[in-house]
Amino acid sequence: MKHERRTNLGDMPGRSLIGEKLVEKGVITREQLNEALMKHEIKRLRGEKVLLGQILADLGYCTREDIARIVASQAGVRFMEIDHYSIDTSAVSLVPPEIALRYSAIPVGFDKEKLLVAMKNPSDVIAIDDLRIITGYSIEPVAISDDALDSVLGRYAKVSMGFDDGVEEKEEVEVTVGREYNEQPAVQLANQIINQAVKAGASDVHIEPQERNLRIRFRIDGVLHEILTQPLSIHPSLVSRVKVMANMDIAERRIPQDGRISLRVNGDMIDVRVASMPSAYGEKITMRLLNRGDRFMTLKELGFSEVQLKRFMEVLELAYGFILVTGPTGSGKSTTMYAALAKLNDTSKNIITLEDPVERRLEGITQIQVNIKAGMTFASGLRSIIRNDPDIIMVGEIRDHETARIAVESALTGHLVLSTMHTNNAAGAVTRLSDMGIEPYLTASSLVGVVGQRLVRLLCNECKERYKVTREEMLNSVPDFPFEKDETELELYKARGCVHCNGTGYKGRIGIYELLRVTENIQRLILMKAPASEIHRTAIGESMMTMRQDGFLKVRAGVTTIEELLRVVV
Repeated sequence: MKHERRTNLGDMPGRSLIGEKLVEKGVITREQLNEALMKHEIKRLRGEKVLLGQILADLGYCTREDIARIVASQAGVRFMEIDHYSIDTSAVSLVPPEIALRYSAIPVGFDKEKLLVAMKNPSDVIAIDDLRIITGYSIEPVAISDDALDSVLGRYAKVSMGFDDGVEEKEEVEVTVGREYNEQPAVQLANQIINQAVKAGASDVHIEPQERNLRIRFRIDGVLHEILTQPLSIHPSLVSRVKVMANMDIAERRIPQDGRISLRVNGDMIDVRVASMPSAYGEKITMRLLNRGDRFMTLKELGFSEVQLKRFMEVLELAYGFILVTGPTGSGKSTTMYAALAKLNDTSKNIITLEDPVERRLEGITQIQVNIKAGMTFASGLRSIIRNDPDIIMVGEIRDHETARIAVESALTGHLVLSTMHTNNAAGAVTRLSDMGIEPYLTASSLVGVVGQRLVRLLCNECKERYKVTREEMLNSVPDFPFEKDETELELYKARGCVHCNGTGYKGRIGIYELLRVTENIQRLILMKAPASEIHRTAIGESMMTMRQDGFLKVRAGVTTIEELLRVVV
C-alpha cells in the first residue's frame, strides 16, 4: 500500500544536514558519510528510492535512533525512547488506524492538555493540523526511531487492515474470509481480531461489552492486555459473526454456548475454541487459539532441571502406573503431556489418548475426541480403550469419580496411565483423588509420580536490565530466597520493556516444576489419609525440589524476575 504523504526521517528537507550533524556529533566519520552518499546516488540513478538514513543504518554506521535524535533536534521536538514509554491505549484509540498509517503517526500518551503523537516526520504541519481536528486535542509531535514507530503501528494500527491476503481456503470445515465481505464492518472486525491475535502470539481473545464501549483483550504469555476498544453499537453484529463462524445459535443469548472454528492465517492452520457467556452488558465471547503448525517442545525445552528431568524420565519408563500432571488452567499441563507422549511414542507400544478437545495431532498415536452429546465421555471412552490392548493411556483430565476409578484400575492392571488434574501442588493430587472417592490403598498402589507446574514469563533478551541486590534487601522481601553461605550480594535481571516485547519486558514462557515420587514413605502417608501439607513436607525431606525453589534457580540464572515468580507462585 502506498501513501504519498508517508515520509522517512532521512527523506525530510535538509537531509544532507542530517549527515553533517551525524559527522559533527561523532556518530559517523566523513568517510562513512561519503560512502553512504555514493551508494545513495548509485541507487537514485537506478531508479531505486532508498533513503540516506536507511543506507547509513544498513551499513551499520549508525542506528535509526541516532537519525531520529538528529531529526528531533532539527525540528525542535523532543525525542522519545518508546522502549521506556508506556503507550496509553486511550490515546491510541483517538486516531483511526487508517489515518495513523497515512501519516505514519500514532498517539502514545498525554502531556497535560496535549496529545503526544509519535511521527516519522514531526515537521508535517498538514498532518498535525488534521490530527488536531480528528482528536480535538492540541498536538505535540515527538520523534522516535523508524523501527520503533513501525513496530507500534503494526501492533496498534494494523488491526483494522484485515487479513484477506493471509487467509486461504483449504478444507470444507474451515471458515475463510472472502473479499466480498469487506464492506461489512462486523465481518471485517472479527477477522482482523483473529489475525492480530495470531500475529501477537495470543493464547486467548476476550470480546467484552462494557457500559460505554466494547473492549478487546488478548492473553499474551499468560497476561491479559487491552488491545482495542470499539463502539458498543458494533457488539451485537460482532458476536453474531463469531457465532456464525463457530456454528453456534445466534438467536440464543441467554445461556452459555460452545463452538469451534478452523481457519488458515498466513499459511498456518488455526483452531479456535469459542465460548459465549451472557453478562450485564451483553454476551461476552472468549476464543482460545491453537496453531496446529507450532513445533512440539521436548521435555528438556519445557524448563525441567537436569535432576528433575532425570527423575521424570525414570517415572515415564515404568512399565505400569499412574502419573499425574497438576496445576491450574493455563499452566501448560497439556504441553507437558504431549512432550511426554512424544518421548514415549514408539512402534512397539500401543498408545491411545482420550481428549477434550484433541489439541495436537501426534503421528503414530490413536487419539479419541470426547463427545458428550454422543455418549462418549471420559469414563465410557476409557472403558472402550481398555478393550483395545493399550500399553499407554493418556486421559485428558480426571474430572469425576468414575474416570478416576477406571484410570487407577487400569494402572493396576499393567498399563501406564497419564492424566492431568487441577490442584495447587503435586501433593494436593493425592487428597483430590481421595475427595473423588478413590480408596487410599488404590491410590497408594497405583500412583507412581505427580508433576506440579506453573508457567512464568521469560525476560526479553533485547531489553532485560542487570541490577544488584544485597542479601539483606532480598531476604527482607523474600525470606526463603536461597543464598550461598558467604554470598552478600546478588546480580539479577529486571524487566525493562521495548518494542520487541510490546513494552512488557517479557517474551515467551517457561515452566517451573516439582516432581513428587511416590516412595514407601509417601505410600504410608496415603494409607494413613495424611493431609497434603504433610505429604508435601515429607517429599521435600526426600529431596523434592518445589516449584518455588525451581523458580529461584531460574531467577538466579536471569531467565525470569523475582516479581514474576512471586506473581505465579505464592
